[in-house]
Amino acid sequence: MTSKRFTKSTLPQKTCAACGRPFAWRRKWARDWDQVRTCSERCKGDLRRKNAAARPAPSA
Repeated sequence: MTSKRFTKSTLPQKTCAACGRPFAWRRKWARDWDQVRTCSERCKGDLRRKNAAARPAPSA
């Protein structure tokens, strides 16, 4: 029986929407890989802050 060996070079990759660096698939993202846009929680927070700053403040 041969076991499947995964190496970084065979895993799918994406580019982070916040920092622009490539990142590889992780097992914890198996169910929602299509929705993953950032490489880390820090980049996710940076992206949220950037989007919030870009939106105009609601006028009262």
